[in-house]
Amino acid sequence: MTKNLKGKAAIAGAIGSAAIAAALLYANKRKKKNEPTQPGPIPSGEQPETD
Repeated sequence: MTKNLKGKAAIAGAIGSAAIAAALLYANKRKKKNEPTQPGPIPSGEQPETD
């Protein structure tokens, strides 16, 4: 490999790694957004009815 080709391969590897990291962060953020949230406490302070 020539020196120029090694530099290009290193840049391509860095870009690929950054793209994978960005995709994983996006997927984790999207997953958390779609998770159901717990309802808050009842404002009146009464116990919730259960079945």
